Amino acid sequence: MQRRQVMRHKFVLAGFFAALAVSGCSSQQSIQSQSQSQTGTGSADQSHAQLVIAPKVADVPAHPLPFKGKLLSGDPNELPPAIAMSLADNSPVTFTYREELTHDDYHVPLAISALDPANLIGAPLGDIGVTAFASLSISDGDTILADYTAKEHVSKSYNMYHNVSHAEVDEAARAAVRQRIEQKIYSDEARLAKAVGSAGKAPTASAAQ
Repeated sequence: MQRRQVMRHKFVLAGFFAALAVSGCSSQQSIQSQSQSQTGTGSADQSHAQLVIAPKVADVPAHPLPFKGKLLSGDPNELPPAIAMSLADNSPVTFTYREELTHDDYHVPLAISALDPANLIGAPLGDIGVTAFASLSISDGDTILADYTAKEHVSKSYNMYHNVSHAEVDEAARAAVRQRIEQKIYSDEARLAKAVGSAGKAPTASAAQ
């Protein structure tokens, strides 16, 4: 009789511990599942964040300045569009524009390129590099209203199947530096218009038209 009671107690204890084990496993699985769910959500958010690309700030469309000016120095065919569209020979406001180009070409030595099998699949044999420097000065009589400078570097590589001309890279560098000058002018456009208007000398764009 005593032996049966002992066995019964053992079965009860065994059942109790088994229930605890099952409960513990269930809780652990629940926690793991919740943790995985949160991790998955976090990963999805992080992945989404990595895929989000900040929108590029749109360049201001080229348009004439709110005043006219005379080109005192520079080539009228090689100007930032904002200046080219704002020229008038009868204006006391003057534009002085200058561009300079420097080249920094690199070519793989022939002794190396001739023995490199990668050239057969289009490996670069060198690159044509150009740095464009530009300066623009806007004056009203003897008063300097603004001075702007900009520098842009452009380089393009070439291989045995595709060549790049200096003229092509030069033009790309000139376009880039003119755009940079133009951006500076447009960001300062309101101040310039006020400065010219306060002088009461320069004809406005609307009056010239």
